[in-house]
Amino acid sequence: MPDLLIELFSEEIPARMQARAREDLKKLVTDGLVEAGLTYASAGAFSTPRRLVLSVEGLTAESRPVREERKGPAVTAPAAAVEGFLRSTGLVLEQLERRADKKGEVYFAVVEKLGRTAPEIVAEVLEGVIRNFPWPKSMRWGSGTLRWVRPLQRILCLLSDEAGAHVVPLEVDGIVAGNVTEGHRFMGAGPFPVHGFDDYVVKLKRAFVVLDSAEREAAIWQGAENAAFAAGMEVVPDAGLLAEVAGLVEWPVVLIGRIAPAFLDLPPEVLQTSMKEHQKFFSVRAKSGRIEGFVTVANIDAADGGATILQGNQKVLSARLSDAKFFWENDLRVARAGMGEWLDGLKAVTFHGKLGSQAERVERIAALAREIAPMVGADPALAEQAARVAKADLRSAMVGEFPELQGLMGMYYARAAGMPEAVALAARDHYSPLGPSDAVPTEPVSVAVALADKIDTLTGFWAIDEKPTGSKDPFALRRAALGVIRLVLASHTRISLITGAFVKAGRLSMASLLSTQGIGLADDLGLAQLKQMGISVDEARPILLIKASMAAANALKGSSLDKVPPLEWELSRGADLLAFLHDRLKVFLRDQGIRHDIIDACLAMPGNDDLTLLVKRAEALAAVMKTEDGANLLQGYKRANNILTQAEAKDGVEYSYGADVKFAEGPEEKALFAALDAAEAKIGPAMAAEDFAAAMAAMAALRGPLDAFFTAVQVNADSAIIRRNRLNLLSRIRTICSGVADLSRIEG
Repeated sequence: MPDLLIELFSEEIPARMQARAREDLKKLVTDGLVEAGLTYASAGAFSTPRRLVLSVEGLTAESRPVREERKGPAVTAPAAAVEGFLRSTGLVLEQLERRADKKGEVYFAVVEKLGRTAPEIVAEVLEGVIRNFPWPKSMRWGSGTLRWVRPLQRILCLLSDEAGAHVVPLEVDGIVAGNVTEGHRFMGAGPFPVHGFDDYVVKLKRAFVVLDSAEREAAIWQGAENAAFAAGMEVVPDAGLLAEVAGLVEWPVVLIGRIAPAFLDLPPEVLQTSMKEHQKFFSVRAKSGRIEGFVTVANIDAADGGATILQGNQKVLSARLSDAKFFWENDLRVARAGMGEWLDGLKAVTFHGKLGSQAERVERIAALAREIAPMVGADPALAEQAARVAKADLRSAMVGEFPELQGLMGMYYARAAGMPEAVALAARDHYSPLGPSDAVPTEPVSVAVALADKIDTLTGFWAIDEKPTGSKDPFALRRAALGVIRLVLASHTRISLITGAFVKAGRLSMASLLSTQGIGLADDLGLAQLKQMGISVDEARPILLIKASMAAANALKGSSLDKVPPLEWELSRGADLLAFLHDRLKVFLRDQGIRHDIIDACLAMPGNDDLTLLVKRAEALAAVMKTEDGANLLQGYKRANNILTQAEAKDGVEYSYGADVKFAEGPEEKALFAALDAAEAKIGPAMAAEDFAAAMAAMAALRGPLDAFFTAVQVNADSAIIRRNRLNLLSRIRTICSGVADLSRIEG
């Protein structure tokens, strides 16, 4: 069986595209070979800045002959139908067979395809892959029609077996496949032939090219660690940067340098970000934790040991860090003056055309953070203060240069302004968590502001009907919802979202929406009525705006808002948003090992907008359902529910008027009465105390008496009185179990 070696040699491929490109090459070629009738034992893909490589071992020498039978139209079918069938098969009428069928004679086509050789198939597949390769961006050069990420210079395509290596005949846009490649751009000795994958790898290394990106990564990291250790320091890990740098060099040479003392007082994150984004340098820290050095990776073994390269890098780095220092010092001046310049500047920054400026958004978040603060154990005044300055750094020069530092720089500037540490930490953490693996803030003020930020985002975009659709989520609302879930659960916050935070935030968002449309209202209209409802003056104006602007809002929303009372409208929109949050919660809990049907059983219960309560219930139910008693109780409950449902449908009545033990006939029936009394006595107090584990344990204890009841007792007895009493007993079972969770939603 031959082995296949493919190399597509070009100008430098962007590092960010290499990993995807090598996997695409592997999949497209191997899928094409298999579809054409070849099989293989294994395949491996590799990349360097100037080449994509695929090695396929154990390829079959030729495809097998294929005999295919296709049923066609009836012999009596119109001529046009027969002609269409002939075109699809490539045959003529005389080549068709006539066979008997249920409805008469029909035409059959027998198509025989001869086996093809591997070189023929490889050439066909590879040309198609090259011409249609899915680069994120590609270019055309010269007078050819081929598009590639950078100009394609060579195609190496070899099939090797015991008889030797053979070039696959192939030409793509004037580039003829061969057995020649070349090594390092500067240190290589020119083009050279290869005779198979092993020979190729060895000769490349002699020509100063390390083919495997994983091997380059390991060499870079080992070299960086050794150099830092020798200098009495350590490298700051950065897996993303390591993969990127490995995609920039074919022959990695690690060099270590020192940062000039003038820049060492910059925040470490500024040093790291500047070096990473501008120079692709690894940061190196001293034992004190301060960033004092850097590691750069050259692509050449210089005669002077890299001294000239290092000198040039340090010169460029000093220029970059001089800019950063200038930004830092100017930002500190504004911060120490109270950040007023930045806060005023937020008025000119649009958050969204229908939701106002960043300054208006800050006002909403501040009001909401103050409301949420007591629920998470935070000081309301500190939460409001933190929310008002958390986004001030968006106007700073440093964040303008490095947007990824937003929030973090806010912490430094809040400290420089002399604000409380809780405020500074909230400025840093209020964007978190940004993803499923991101840390969740734990400081109460940080939690309050982070929740307010995300809830404002969700309710705001819900107010203007900008919801995620399919895979599209331009405003990262799924991420915001997951952030709310993780913040609430991690802080054990007890908050009623639909009647609390969502309504409050929705009112503020609607006020902004109406304000952007130029809709206003006198403050005193209806104020007395609102005060009687216990609504504060601060809340009154947004509500009045909503009430006075239903017709305008109707035009914006495309719904009959003018006919819906404001509070009802708010609750319905909040319910829709809560359903979205529940969908995100299902995904989150499934990752924690809780089945979707368990979650559905708990979502059906009251209080499902209290996420902490909801998850506590789901965890307890999941634990019970994993036990034998829980699983068997579920079967007993479903049996009781089915019998009761059928009887109620048949009789046209609801059996929920209480069963009487005096009509119980046998010990098993009496034992079930006693068990239900005991369960109710335990479940009631446990549910009141939100001790779901105890409540569900008491529910699971019904398993034995329920099994015994169904074994010994016929529910649909001949006596109408006994039958009715037993159906009411089943109703009691359903009521008790349904008070803990909706077991009808659990599968099995």
